[in-house]
Amino acid sequence: MKKSLGAGTLLFPTPALVIGTYDKSGKANAMTAAWCGISFSDPPCVSVSLRKATYTYGNVMERRAFTVNVPSEDMVEDVDYFGLVSGKGVYKFAATGLTPVRSEIVDAPYVEECPLVIECQMVQANELGLHTQFVGEIKDAKVSEELEARSKEGLIGLIRPLIYAHDDHCYYSVGKKVAKVGISFASSKASASFLAPLISK
Repeated sequence: MKKSLGAGTLLFPTPALVIGTYDKSGKANAMTAAWCGISFSDPPCVSVSLRKATYTYGNVMERRAFTVNVPSEDMVEDVDYFGLVSGKGVYKFAATGLTPVRSEIVDAPYVEECPLVIECQMVQANELGLHTQFVGEIKDAKVSEELEARSKEGLIGLIRPLIYAHDDHCYYSVGKKVAKVGISFASSKASASFLAPLISK
């Protein structure tokens, strides 16, 4: 019998992503966000939910653009810093030594050191309780030449993205590959014995 934990944000996994924006003066900013995910496939869109109190919220409202930067697990200290410090009084790129690059497609910077970068044009803002859900249409996704050449191997294993767990406030790495999509239920040993009586009827 299941025991209640109450209503909470316990859906796993959530990504640890870095959202890149420009403020009114053109200063690049980066913020770690976990309430993010794919929203649509046609057109391709992602959603990012931010509190109004964040500096990034104002930047997205002002510029109507943002980048979603997927860091590797060896960037965890920078990712944590981006999530704990406000860009209102600190230039985070100088503090971390990471490199902001101006997107040629949307009015937002991306983080050069992140292995995967997604450039988004904001198309919708939905007020949802404490957060505003920004839906961004993906205009382009960029990886390094090395990753592009090996992309058929599966980017998730090459990038080694970070996962954030809200229940214990810790970062995790992606686990091993379990199976390929399209496993036939009827082909497994367990299901074969289960289906045998049905097939023989």
